[in-house]
Amino acid sequence: MVYGTAARYQMVHGLALLFVGLAAMQSQDRRWDVAGWLFTSGVIVFSGSLYMLAVTGARWLGAITPIGGACFLVGWVVAAFAASRVTR
Repeated sequence: MVYGTAARYQMVHGLALLFVGLAAMQSQDRRWDVAGWLFTSGVIVFSGSLYMLAVTGARWLGAITPIGGACFLVGWVVAAFAASRVTR
């Protein structure tokens, strides 16, 4: 279950990174870059800590997982602001 959650979030945010990267190539708005780095950090911390938890069973890794989740949330907010700027 833990491994599946890590894989699901990594897959979704991998796709998000693809679209953010394409948007960053078309726009001069640096917020796309920030969103991309936040998604990347989120994948590393959130999914990485869950993968390690699944493999090693080290329960303390679950304590850092929310940091990656926060990176995901902030990344989506930044991407939304960047996208709203494009339509103006």
